[in-house]
Amino acid sequence: MTTPVIITVAITGALPRKKDNPAVPVTPAEQIESTHEAFEAGASLVHIHVRNPDESPSSDRALYGAVQEGVRKHCPGMIVQFSTGGRGRDPSARGAMLDLRPDMASLATGSVNFPTNIYENPPDFIERLAQAMLDYDVKPEVEVFDLAMLYNAASLVKKGLLKEKPHVQFVMGIPNAMPMRASIFNFLRSELADVLPGATWVAAGIAAFNGK
Repeated sequence: MTTPVIITVAITGALPRKKDNPAVPVTPAEQIESTHEAFEAGASLVHIHVRNPDESPSSDRALYGAVQEGVRKHCPGMIVQFSTGGRGRDPSARGAMLDLRPDMASLATGSVNFPTNIYENPPDFIERLAQAMLDYDVKPEVEVFDLAMLYNAASLVKKGLLKEKPHVQFVMGIPNAMPMRASIFNFLRSELADVLPGATWVAAGIAAFNGK
């Protein structure tokens, strides 16, 4: 019996620019084309970041809408996931595109140190994002960069701001955050089963990171 696999593609991310790699897709048209190529190769979920004209991270609702429209036209059935991440983005705007009702959106459930800055997600901000996802029927992908974020997610379930059996991504290997160690990974999976029974999970291991 074959176990189905969901292949996720993050076509742009928050940091790489054309100067780093000319192939990085930064405009909606480039992102739609890149997503379609990944879809044709077997990807079934796309994690979308959009960019300002200067290629910096953006929360522009119109840009998210353009990419989503193109993906849904050219990649039928593909799961669309918006990033609400905070690198270089105004906190008040990070959830402004959720009313477009993507299938999913990222939800970091705490603040964490990155190599040169703080990925800041205060409790009241997290709760507003979680509530917006409930209001627009957007499934969160709970991003766990550090251990406390797992327990914060469990707290959101108790408050009714996160549905039971959420989907969780463990992000490991970012300097100053959670190291990529088998013992920690095994502990996280054990704790997930205890504090969020029935939750699904994926894991991302960052082998090299030079984020700003």
